[in-house]
Amino acid sequence: MTTLKLPKRFAFCVPYGSDVHPTIESLKGARVLVTGASTGIGEQLAYHYARLGAQLVITARRGNVLEQVVSKCLEIGAQRALFIPADMASPSDAESVVQYAIEKLGGLDYLVLNHIGPSPYRMWDGDVEHTRWLLEVNFLSYVQMTQKALPALEKSNGSIVVVSSLLGKMCGPFALPYAATKFALNGFFGGLQHELAMQKSNVSITICILGLIDTDSAMEKIKGYINMTAYPAHEAAWHIIEAGASRQPETFYPWYTFYACLFRDWFPYLRDQAIQNSYTYNPQVNKEPVTGS
Repeated sequence: MTTLKLPKRFAFCVPYGSDVHPTIESLKGARVLVTGASTGIGEQLAYHYARLGAQLVITARRGNVLEQVVSKCLEIGAQRALFIPADMASPSDAESVVQYAIEKLGGLDYLVLNHIGPSPYRMWDGDVEHTRWLLEVNFLSYVQMTQKALPALEKSNGSIVVVSSLLGKMCGPFALPYAATKFALNGFFGGLQHELAMQKSNVSITICILGLIDTDSAMEKIKGYINMTAYPAHEAAWHIIEAGASRQPETFYPWYTFYACLFRDWFPYLRDQAIQNSYTYNPQVNKEPVTGS
């Protein structure tokens, strides 16, 4: 890892290592709420936190799958592991999840926001209602859960970890509603970092910029569309935990996401060509929507 020697507020990291590692002691017994934890990155986050001895509440839509994840978390070392099914399109569900975690764990040290709603991977078809719904799930529920959790996090000097995307930093095709929600996340939580710092708050926010990760849902959605290597979900999850525990303002995984953001405005023509060349588009082959969660 390489860290720019700037004041802490502006530090950034390059993936594959860190000068500041979370210790077992710092996460053992930590009270952690992880959203979107039934599969993919969220599931791997739950397992990593469990191995570190954390106390967990996990949430997603499917209670039967969450029950299996909780069972494994307890087997591999979690001090406690509980689950609560929730639909993040419902404002009352989003709020109830945070309240449940605080009550069951006796407080909160980490709010790890990772969930997303299913969205077609295709040319935008003008569906405004889907875009509005996705903003509720992928963005507004994050804001609502943060608002509900902040008093508890202030008491514990806790952390908010926001799983975002390179598509929230750079524009690309086929995922416009999804990208819009990630741009919204980066704007809101980046601004909230400043406001908390100005208020001398001890709550940290870590925004995690991820590239293509090899989750089942992502691999199904991009089939026939993207010419890129997908990186392991378990590595992405560990990187997220590492960055959150060391209270980094922003982190990037895998390595290319950092450089893509660094150089995105320097060579706009080359940037756009590189983006478009990363995709395969044939109107005959790609005419049907591919959906996933």
